Amino acid sequence: MNTSRIPGFYNMTVEERRKILAEQAGFTKEETAHLSQANPLSLDTADNMIENVIGTYQLPLGLGLNFLINGKEYVVPMAIEEPSVVASASYIAKLVRNAGGFTTEATDRIMIGQIQVVGCSDFDLAKKALLREKDMLLEGANAAYPSIVARGGGAQDLEVRILNDDSGSKYGQMLVLHLYINTCDAMGANIINTMVEALAPVVEDLTKGKVYLRILSNLADRCMARAKCVIPPELLASGDYSGEEVRDGVVHAYEFAASDPYRAVTHNKGIMNGIDPIVIATGNDWRAVEAGAHAYAARFGKYSSMTDWYADDEGNLVGELELPMSVGTVGGSIRVHPISQIAHKMLGVESAQELAQVIVSVGLAQNLGALKALVTDGIQKGHMALHSRSVAMAAGAKGELIDIIAEQLINEKEIRVGKAKELVAKTKR
Repeated sequence: MNTSRIPGFYNMTVEERRKILAEQAGFTKEETAHLSQANPLSLDTADNMIENVIGTYQLPLGLGLNFLINGKEYVVPMAIEEPSVVASASYIAKLVRNAGGFTTEATDRIMIGQIQVVGCSDFDLAKKALLREKDMLLEGANAAYPSIVARGGGAQDLEVRILNDDSGSKYGQMLVLHLYINTCDAMGANIINTMVEALAPVVEDLTKGKVYLRILSNLADRCMARAKCVIPPELLASGDYSGEEVRDGVVHAYEFAASDPYRAVTHNKGIMNGIDPIVIATGNDWRAVEAGAHAYAARFGKYSSMTDWYADDEGNLVGELELPMSVGTVGGSIRVHPISQIAHKMLGVESAQELAQVIVSVGLAQNLGALKALVTDGIQKGHMALHSRSVAMAAGAKGELIDIIAEQLINEKEIRVGKAKELVAKTKR
């Protein structure tokens, strides 16, 4: 990808956008054609991906522009139906770009498999038995999936915990073995589940207990990605609001989310507005990412903000986002869905770690876009302007009439389907 800075991209026709993207990303004729097809996911492919297929369901695929992350340009594919998200992320990416861009980092790709054991006569002895045979258990796990070991990954460590030790739980104590697995560039669900299922009989023998669950955990807190931006206040100025006023407003808005779970859940939903569309577009499991992110936001016993916003000693606005990010660049639907393959090609990421870093950068950008709007003109001004087009279409407007009706709705400050139908009817008289 040559550059993510494409001025006037939103004013171009769809064909003009595709042409620029194809040239920059080096798409083949077949890949470019997939973007033009009404349904690039064939029914035959869909029927082999899930059960009981009756058709396919599409989302608009847009591009997050202007992203500069660790000095590298990214055009970000985003599959989402909600108006203003792509525009907001692109706007904030441009603002952050002018401040030097996002800086990111990611940990090793360590995922977690869990084995639950109940009914041990002595849980402490059972725990000691598992830890004593740690090397044997790791060897057994790796023998169950040798291909990941050949790629430089595999089971690397384990931990044993005793739950309900003194809680008086109705069902008593249980022992949980955590198997820590480097899944390389795969999300790794099949790898993890295969390994823990292979170990279950051995774990039962060592603990003299009964194994029930053996499955991955979606709280992948050893597979983390972090993003940061530092923005001088003069870049934040908006209308009648000074940069310092916007900066302080953003910090106060963050503190609201950090203190109140009722605000935090909406605050964090806005972050996921940026994250989910990329996870979906790249063929990853957005439900796993969502679950892990929200669980991580409650890791201290209270649900709180996923982001941190503060003013540094120089008066800059600083934003940080750290989340578990269990995404992959190989395996599953990533290699099956044609649009997923195109998304990876346009992103140009070389590893799952890099993809994770792009994703948290967009989440951070989307959060700032929402907060900046909330503390200045309000969220509705920009959102409803874009929403008016959807309302016009719902009322039956087509082609050029969509923009005409949308503009009238905005001017009359009545963005509702009933009003749009009246306007459409007038144009047909």
